[in-house]
Amino acid sequence: MIRFTTALLAATALGAAVQAKTLSVAPGPEAQERIQTALLDAKPGDVVQLAAGRYELVDGLSLDVDDVTVKGAGPDATVLSFKGQKGAGEGLLVTSDRVTVRDLGVEDTKGDGVKSKGSDQISFVNVRVEWTGGPKETNGAYGVYPVSSTNVLIDRVVVRGASDAGIYVGQSKNIVVKRSRAEFNVAGIEIENSMNADVFDNVATRNTGGILVFDLPNLPQMGGHSTRLFRNKVVQNDTPNFAPKGNIVANVPTGTGVMIMANKNVHVFDNEIAENQSAAVMLVSYTEKFDDKTYNPLPRDIVVRDNRIGRNGWDPKFTGGEILAKMMGGSLPPVMWDGVTSFAGTSDPVRVRISDGPVLNLQLPAPGALMAAKPVKSDTVGDAEIAEPAAVVLPRRQADLGA
Repeated sequence: MIRFTTALLAATALGAAVQAKTLSVAPGPEAQERIQTALLDAKPGDVVQLAAGRYELVDGLSLDVDDVTVKGAGPDATVLSFKGQKGAGEGLLVTSDRVTVRDLGVEDTKGDGVKSKGSDQISFVNVRVEWTGGPKETNGAYGVYPVSSTNVLIDRVVVRGASDAGIYVGQSKNIVVKRSRAEFNVAGIEIENSMNADVFDNVATRNTGGILVFDLPNLPQMGGHSTRLFRNKVVQNDTPNFAPKGNIVANVPTGTGVMIMANKNVHVFDNEIAENQSAAVMLVSYTEKFDDKTYNPLPRDIVVRDNRIGRNGWDPKFTGGEILAKMMGGSLPPVMWDGVTSFAGTSDPVRVRISDGPVLNLQLPAPGALMAAKPVKSDTVGDAEIAEPAAVVLPRRQADLGA
């Protein structure tokens, strides 16, 4: 019986492979309808092949079929332009599993660039998302935007001009972001309310903030943890914050290298962090009011070690930053921690190990209590033994894509 079942499964898989086909679309009149029709007609195993050229689109595209690859001829060769988009939605929305979007460019969407929601094994490979008019508040919020997804691969992606985060992964699990570039966004790369993420070999430059790891209250997935940031180049993040007022990232100071807020078990190591005017690394608590009883607003179990840190913190752009810089001799130390170690209703201990000093510990009694700061500079802070998260392992199918 076992042999028969195995043979049946193998035959089914072989049959699907034989039946898989390529649905080809070329630029020209009615490109919108022809692309969307291909995405609707696709069957598991199919490839929607977009030929080289420029596609002028007036509405968003969507895919809800499993096991489909959407493929162009290259991020500068196949360009989906949404400059004439009438609605405010995404450029491409994926809501199915085992989907790969690769080798294409997406420009000037009214909303987010490329988004997946509720997907498993979603891969973005060799994709460019750009708002060609440069940084503007009216640009779409997110460039590449997997949310509520599992097994996420972002590899060789370039995003420019997002008014929130260029590369954003939210409320997701098992994530790899690698060999990508984020520039001229508010946040370059952001991992939010997510679990088990490896972010490495990326460049974050000319953003307001380079790489952010956040946890926010009142979201479907809470308790973000276990992120490794390593071998990244986080340099010259100097774009003035252009996020719409009211967005949480509107509070990110211009010139932030790495910011960790209210997240747990984040390890920052073997990165190059330089020429960020506010700070190289900031560990901060969430300061807004909230009513989510499951939420812990403090960063905890944080390790900052063995990074190559250059000049940073010479002109901090946050409240009180100028005064602190003067107190420290003209510039801030490489790492700044707000120093909050307890919060009513939470029992999770706050542990840090920061060896990339000097470190400025503000020793705040509560989140945001800057007027009560008791700043202390030291070579290192904390010596807690905090185990590094295990490397993220994606399913073999995705690992092969990123080889």
